[in-house]
Amino acid sequence: MTTEFDGKQALEQQLHQLQQLLLILEQEKDILIKSDPDQLTNIGLVKNELLLSIQTLDKQIEQSVKFRQGKAQGLFDETLAQIEACLLKCKDQNQINGQIIEHSQLAVERMKTSLLQNHNKSSLTYDNKGKTSGGLSSLDVKA
Repeated sequence: MTTEFDGKQALEQQLHQLQQLLLILEQEKDILIKSDPDQLTNIGLVKNELLLSIQTLDKQIEQSVKFRQGKAQGLFDETLAQIEACLLKCKDQNQINGQIIEHSQLAVERMKTSLLQNHNKSSLTYDNKGKTSGGLSSLDVKA
């Protein structure tokens, strides 16, 4: 026995999932700012589970003939507009988080370069990508 697909209920569930995703992305931002790798790992797992649920529901909605008919009749316009607005907020928050990660990586790279330069200037070398790395000072090989 199969239950009939309820497009309105599915869209409301999807909206709720996207609102949860937005909250998770905001929490992720705070964790990135605090530089807490354990919490970042945990929230990453939660985010991935939620994204899989969103994707599964999205496929169910997409495959529903009743949904497509209702959408063509404009039955879901309000909920779809809310979903689209929430998706845009998620996208914006994800970009902000990406920028925080980028800045963190640049800061780490600058610190690494500074430490290497201060550690032993005679052993400083460059790799094939132009990034600095320590020489083989333990083997008494200098660049």
